Amino acid sequence: MRADNDVAGASLILKPALDRISTEIDRQFDLLLKVPKDPRGPLYEAMRHAAIGGGKRLRPLLTVATAELFNVDRDRALRVATAIECIHVYSLIHDDLPAMDDDDLRRGKPTVHKAFDEATAILAGDSLHAMAFEILADEATSPDPFVRAELMLELARASGPSGMAGGQMMDLAAEHHVFDLPTVTRLQQLKTGALIAVSVEAGAILGRIQPEGRTALRGYARDIGLAFQIADDIIDEEGDEVLAGKALHKDAKAGKATFVSLLGIERARDQAAALVEQAVSHLHGYGREADVLRAVARYVIERDR
Repeated sequence: MRADNDVAGASLILKPALDRISTEIDRQFDLLLKVPKDPRGPLYEAMRHAAIGGGKRLRPLLTVATAELFNVDRDRALRVATAIECIHVYSLIHDDLPAMDDDDLRRGKPTVHKAFDEATAILAGDSLHAMAFEILADEATSPDPFVRAELMLELARASGPSGMAGGQMMDLAAEHHVFDLPTVTRLQQLKTGALIAVSVEAGAILGRIQPEGRTALRGYARDIGLAFQIADDIIDEEGDEVLAGKALHKDAKAGKATFVSLLGIERARDQAAALVEQAVSHLHGYGREADVLRAVARYVIERDR
């Protein structure tokens, strides 16, 4: 009964927070991506197609909610959250390309290379990647150059071969190799977990929290990142494509090992639940100001998309 009450309480906290951050991030992208009246127009249209509307906006919410623990100005936190979402959206555009996952649908609408063309999709992803670091380098994000430099460093690490791109390379290799559980775990810690982790850490960096003071938040982020991917694997196995807004069962068709294929559906579900409880326990040093972070953790395994 307590678990049901926890989930219900988390939903009451999370829905308004998600609604607000979605509106704010859409507004940020609308301001950043004004379409010029010159031949670059289709590029901006493609970026807007990918970035505005749809998506859970969990990463921006994690950044803003963590920043609020340390009384960071919300407008500055939103700038960092938008930069991280730029990286996330760029990765989705590129992942959907024929050379990668070759998907036709993303967030319930045609993927960028389908709505436009492959060349425009590549440039849209490249441009969002560049925009992320342009946002972080701007003094409007933080007056402290050391804060801005650390934000850029951590986001670069989370995005590159030691993070998301490295995980994607492992994912491509998974089509031709049999991965065991530790390898699949490592793949997902890089491909999915690294950007979730930096979303949390960025809020602490904005709050000028030293690395040794971020241990609990790092543990929280690590655990929800892994739980998020296990939940994704469960959705891919038994979810609804309409609700998910994308094609499902792709990993099984490609013969890739997943948490579900390695653990079975019930053990995978139990493992995700245990990770969520562990994530919440990392926040024991915080009071009600961390309730949104706790709610995100509960949502990770309750979502249907």
